[in-house]
Amino acid sequence: MTSTNKKLFSYIKASPTPYHAVAHTAKLLEEKGAVRLFESDEISLESGKTYYVTRGGSSLIAFRIPHNIRGGFMISAAHSDSPCFKVKDSPELIGHHTVSLSTEGYGGMICPSWLDRPLGIAGRVVTRTTNGIKTILTDSTEPCAVIPNVAIHMNRKLNDGISYNNAVDMIPLFSSSEVGSFKRMIAEKAGVNEDDIISWDLSVYCAESGVEWGEYISAPRLDDLQCAYASLEAFTSAELKESIPVYCLFDNEEVGSLTRQGADSTFLRDTLEAICNSFSLDIRRMCARSFLASCDNAHACHPNHPELSDKNHAVHMNGGVVIKFNANQKYTSDGVSTGLFRLMCERAGVKSQLYANRADMPGGSTLGNISNAHVSLCSVDVGLAQLAMHSAFESAGADDTESMICALAKMFESSLVPGIDGDYSVE
Repeated sequence: MTSTNKKLFSYIKASPTPYHAVAHTAKLLEEKGAVRLFESDEISLESGKTYYVTRGGSSLIAFRIPHNIRGGFMISAAHSDSPCFKVKDSPELIGHHTVSLSTEGYGGMICPSWLDRPLGIAGRVVTRTTNGIKTILTDSTEPCAVIPNVAIHMNRKLNDGISYNNAVDMIPLFSSSEVGSFKRMIAEKAGVNEDDIISWDLSVYCAESGVEWGEYISAPRLDDLQCAYASLEAFTSAELKESIPVYCLFDNEEVGSLTRQGADSTFLRDTLEAICNSFSLDIRRMCARSFLASCDNAHACHPNHPELSDKNHAVHMNGGVVIKFNANQKYTSDGVSTGLFRLMCERAGVKSQLYANRADMPGGSTLGNISNAHVSLCSVDVGLAQLAMHSAFESAGADDTESMICALAKMFESSLVPGIDGDYSVE
């Protein structure tokens, strides 16, 4: 196993939920000397330092301040969330010598991929204190649930196709214990008294570990933790020059980003304004010299169904960084931003490939065009080719994470000087 993929799998393992992803990312940043800021405080920044700020416990923005600011913001944006099943407030469903969990689907998952897999429970619990409330991360760490399939003997048409009902077919089996066993486990894992828990944000997650096999890797939550990890590595390893590198990790992309910590919030603009105010910079001029790489994985050409890909714009695993294009601007890439990012890939010695959906199969929006509604930037949508997007267990190329790290590191090190009608110098 390559060192990069070993670190990627460790990052994914430590990030079963967006709350854990942000906490783990913050830990890695602090190990590199980053200083935590709080949105409610007055912000005073120093050149040469790295800072980060979180919102809602599940989104994070980090940035580095060069000694001589001549460029704009060089920004990467990935998302911390993945499709899953959220555990409801009154979770226990009592059956025939069983306790199952009342859940609700989050995002558009591939339902059959969740069946008969080892599942964990993780998230945050909210407990009462003498003065208010406190949030605590919790994780079962070991599998503690399964969504069982119906035996073929009981449904002879199972392989003919089935429509899954989240309220019936996708209910996780938790235990054969008595009523109250779920909350008791959560309290024990969180290290709190059961009576002190007043609410929670808990999810069921795939508890399997990532594997590297031949030229490929398979793991849970590659969409989008593969890009989250790659952009973090690029952010921390890039040489600090004259632009301000910014790393964004947003929650709620899978459900439209319309939350206070999502890309469709003020979080990015608030942070960029705070940086500008600290150094008496004009945010309008800074944004004119800035660049955003919206990092979210792309659909690789399926080996069994190549007809689902656009004939001339199919991308493949281990083919390098994918630049995504859509005529209706579901992706923000245009000729200028694509040209700039291709140039950065070339300078980094990284292959790039261009992706477009089949004209009759439109894709969904990404972080780029959503965040651009709040901060208008030259922006490109990029990602890594993968199979089975939104499956509980996804597959991608073994070499591609390293390619993304190198490409984004070069982006963070670059400065843009805009000219007339879309001309740019890249320094």
